Amino acid sequence: MANIKSAIKRIEVTKRNTDRNKKFRTQAKSAMRDFEKTLEAGNVDEARELLKTVDKKLKVAANKNVISKKSASRKISSLAKKLNK
Repeated sequence: MANIKSAIKRIEVTKRNTDRNKKFRTQAKSAMRDFEKTLEAGNVDEARELLKTVDKKLKVAANKNVISKKSASRKISSLAKKLNK
């Protein structure tokens, strides 16, 4: 455990940021999982709507620097390709 006051504060900030980042990452992964399940079930129209929410959640995570912008773009692209097949 840190003894210096500024180091203790940094540890607290890191914990807070980790929790916030985990929330965005979990929301994006859950949306992607729901999209995959819907697509496997054959509900194309519902999958199109879910792709919009996945796109939104991934872009929010990218803008918050939880994941990189290129990673978000790559994931959206691959999901769109799956939908168009």
